[in-house]
Amino acid sequence: MPVCAIHDIKGKKVEEFDLPESIFGGRINEGVLHQAVLMYQANQRQGTASTKERADVSGGGKKPHRQKGTGRARAGSSRSPLWKGGGVTFGPHPRDFSYSLPKKIKISALKASLNACYLSNDIFCIDALMVDSAKTRDFAKLLKTLKLQGTILAVIDKTDTSTQRASHNIPVLNMVRASDVTAYDILKNKKLLITKDAFKSLLKRLKT
Repeated sequence: MPVCAIHDIKGKKVEEFDLPESIFGGRINEGVLHQAVLMYQANQRQGTASTKERADVSGGGKKPHRQKGTGRARAGSSRSPLWKGGGVTFGPHPRDFSYSLPKKIKISALKASLNACYLSNDIFCIDALMVDSAKTRDFAKLLKTLKLQGTILAVIDKTDTSTQRASHNIPVLNMVRASDVTAYDILKNKKLLITKDAFKSLLKRLKT
């Protein structure tokens, strides 16, 4: 049965608990991960790109030259897409790229991302993540003590003002609550730093 070791703030193993075999240790469902990543990336798009068609460009009311006899191609307006300063053909317009997936697919993707993180040995569970001084320097020392390198996603169960304030100026660290974490959050970070209570809350969320 898969197990997860729990460490203290000094990096020493203090206990371990069993993980459900239905989530950890099996095959990674890459299909739902792909769907989830595409959805999260699409939802982040602003969709504000905009161009003007020939009807939106000012000017062009007068025929540039007579129809025949000039040896040039026929032209009815200088605002044609063929002319400099004219409109744009099939250009982008503001649109909403966001969409949603069924809840079961989101849960399956979250399970698959956790399993991928577990199989690559990138989950580090800690009994508690507290920085009472609210200083970034102390939080950085904590990460150095735990020997965590690369981008880190810290998952907590409850919001702690001092700990959050201490983590704001660490560029490689992202902090999120267990109730809000997504598969995309886990996949885009190298390491997953999660508290014991947050891990239990996350596993309870995956049962729904």
